[in-house]
Amino acid sequence: MLKNIDPLLSGELLNVLRTMGHGDDIVLVDRNFPAASMAAGKPVIRLDGVNVIQAAKAILSVLPLDTFVDQPVTRMQVVGEDESVMPEVQQEFAAVLKAANSDNAEMGSLERFAFYETAKQAYAFVVTGEGRGYGCFLLKKGVIFS
Repeated sequence: MLKNIDPLLSGELLNVLRTMGHGDDIVLVDRNFPAASMAAGKPVIRLDGVNVIQAAKAILSVLPLDTFVDQPVTRMQVVGEDESVMPEVQQEFAAVLKAANSDNAEMGSLERFAFYETAKQAYAFVVTGEGRGYGCFLLKKGVIFS
């Protein structure tokens, strides 16, 4: 048992977050995302029964985001909509991001298929039980200077 570690952060997930390097992406997605086929042997961690917002809060409690890029988080754009359109799940995520990383809370966006291609390069995938569409995000790991 560890103190002050969100219980959603399993040993497997903590190990993935720990072993990621600076600039590596982790893909945090809803239950509809084709993570298993995109992962191609990379870690796929399932958080069934947990929505993407709960997972984001847990992950962002320990994961430093990259401060060397303007937008350390990227969301999937809604198909057929202007890139400024953000469904409720993405608005909630933006609020969690701002609360966890007020210094670097900018979120970019990618068209659906561009998001898929970028996701294929990620270090690992976390699939949540999120039922709302477009609950798909890329988080770029930063560094901690001591």
